[in-house]
Amino acid sequence: MEIPLAEHERIKARLTRLEAVHAVGQIVQSTLDLKEAMRLLLQEAVRLLSANSGTVSLANPTTGFLELEAIHGFPASARGLRLKIGEGITGWVARSGKSARVGNVAADRRYIRIRADICSELAVPLRVGDSVRGVINVNSDRLDAFSADDEELLQELAQVAAPAIANTWLYEQARQKARLLESLVSVSQTINSTFSLDDALQAIVRETRALLGGRMCSLMMLDSSGEWLELRAHYGAGKEYLSKPRLSAGESFVGIAMRRKKPMQLENVQKSGRYQNASMARKEGLVSLLTVPLLFSGKALGALNLYTGEPHTFADEEVRTLTAYAELSALALEKTRLYDRIVQVEEALRQSERLSALGLLAAEIAHEIRNPLTVMKMLHHSLALDFPAHDARSNDVRIMGEKMDHLNRIVDRVLDFARSAEPERSEVNLNQLLDDMSLLTRHALQVHNVLLVRKFDQSLPSVWADATQLEQAFLNLTLNAVEAMPDGGRLTIRSKALPLNRGRNRPSHVLVRFRDTGAGMSAEQRKRAFSSLLQTTKPKGTGLGLAIVARVIEQHQGLVKVWSTPGRGTTISMALPLGK
Repeated sequence: MEIPLAEHERIKARLTRLEAVHAVGQIVQSTLDLKEAMRLLLQEAVRLLSANSGTVSLANPTTGFLELEAIHGFPASARGLRLKIGEGITGWVARSGKSARVGNVAADRRYIRIRADICSELAVPLRVGDSVRGVINVNSDRLDAFSADDEELLQELAQVAAPAIANTWLYEQARQKARLLESLVSVSQTINSTFSLDDALQAIVRETRALLGGRMCSLMMLDSSGEWLELRAHYGAGKEYLSKPRLSAGESFVGIAMRRKKPMQLENVQKSGRYQNASMARKEGLVSLLTVPLLFSGKALGALNLYTGEPHTFADEEVRTLTAYAELSALALEKTRLYDRIVQVEEALRQSERLSALGLLAAEIAHEIRNPLTVMKMLHHSLALDFPAHDARSNDVRIMGEKMDHLNRIVDRVLDFARSAEPERSEVNLNQLLDDMSLLTRHALQVHNVLLVRKFDQSLPSVWADATQLEQAFLNLTLNAVEAMPDGGRLTIRSKALPLNRGRNRPSHVLVRFRDTGAGMSAEQRKRAFSSLLQTTKPKGTGLGLAIVARVIEQHQGLVKVWSTPGRGTTISMALPLGK
């Protein structure tokens, strides 16, 4: 049976259309870049339908506007066009979910003219599942340029593109999250690896602009008065922005966001009366602004600001991303505050060391004075210096005796005070104590390029000791090691349980060992390392640190030893008993 010519042509046209749709599907699915996928789709649609121009508009779920994702045959300035759902032929298609084929746009009240030579338009919805996610339009300079078959073809193209749109959106979301995580990890590492607040904040504004693609990012903080906002970090700022007057925290848009403690945005800072520096923004090419307050303990300390170079409505994901960076900024501020406190505590501990050393030194001096003073008193009494009452020497002898008694009472008080510093014992976890001490000295270690290596016995039993005195001893050893390695080095702290008593399998002592790679000690220095405070051989400093260590360990009925070789470092070991 012979097929009629008309039917044959219809089938042939249908086949050609299916082949075109299949080819477009392959082209669109060849990329995971949404903009590229929409550009390829539009390019093929314009070609297949013999159109002059076209657009792909996608709905922004945050703003509710239709924004151009791809254009063909229009000037680049048309990219800024946005339509409300229901506005224009495109908006009508997005709202109704129906196609629109308009043979003469001049006679259609819905039409919004973009080009004067457009005569007819065909628009079909882009569906993903049950929802309309956008609209694809083609235009022609001819009246009634598009047929029912053309409409069907464009609908089929839109249907083929739907999975690609869904996949590219999912891919883009995953890619953005991956980039955000990588960026947050990078910034977190910077914050953890530097003690400089300015370096940390600069890393934050740099990563923020790179990730969100803005024109400029800045970070401002309240000054000490709380009335003005000062620029602390920026990336992409020009000289006009850097030379602008400082912002009032009470009157500026950024200050309002800080008072409200929530993100705020302006679509165009060049035209908004809420923005204080519109002329500067025009010179710098800044348009849209998103500002997020830096909150710590419920208090706004500053704000992180992102500017774009074109009108832009920031999506929820962008707001969440900038908020994450603002939280990191607040963390950097808190870290700096904590390290300032650590430096203060470290200095206070050093002062405590000096005071403790001074007390020990006074006790030793008093002890050394008591012996000759006792001899002097004995000789004074044995001389029996009795002079007549009218003799002036009688009064001198009396005064000498009283002053020796006075000196003896002073010596007694000094020694009584020294004896009162007995350990106040409790159960102490030495590993935790060493960890806390290393936190206090972290700043000093990093500044002097000293690597701290901790080798702790995790099954270490507790000791019955005075935690404050032991911490002071460990602090002295750490700071002494830092001083011994002026060009950097390695300090290894080790803890271990030891059965020092023969015939016992259970631990009886805990060993704590400090080993540095510093200059080491000579034989004479090792000999006097723990000796009298008055006989130090240390070329610099007071030389009191090791004497204090020895005093503390001895008060805990422990043992302390030193091994050292000039040029090869020093090892100091302390053994502390476990029992009460």
